Amino acid sequence: MKRVILPALVVLIAAQSPAYAINDKYRKQLEQSGCTQVSETQGCDIHKSKAENAKAGFSNPAAETPAAPTPYVGQWVAKSDSGATVATIRIDAKEQVWVNGKKVSAKRTDGTLQFRQGKLLFTLQGDRRLQNEDYWTDSDAGTKGPIQIE
Repeated sequence: MKRVILPALVVLIAAQSPAYAINDKYRKQLEQSGCTQVSETQGCDIHKSKAENAKAGFSNPAAETPAAPTPYVGQWVAKSDSGATVATIRIDAKEQVWVNGKKVSAKRTDGTLQFRQGKLLFTLQGDRRLQNEDYWTDSDAGTKGPIQIE
């Protein structure tokens, strides 16, 4: 009898499928309508648009809350020691970076935002209380200079 129970138990456990709270179609309806599962129970209609549900007084505050502004947002200018402009930098609220009009990838590292264009590495300090900590370096020429916000 024990010989039959153990294999049957293993097969039963292996055959169980995972349970999901909502299916893909329902999730898409919630996203398109701006409803949540909780607001739907309060009258939010998943068959209407976000605008129609917002008019009715239903909204998803978690989806509408803007992200906290980052300390890097704005226009920046990298200057040489002589005062000449090395690069103009623009950073948006999503920390997307453009150097001289060309989009570059950026990463957060140890409290800074770093990005590269060619041989130039730009480093912006995240703590805006620290002054004169934003700089660029040229690995080829071995030069360095300040970056200032406009």
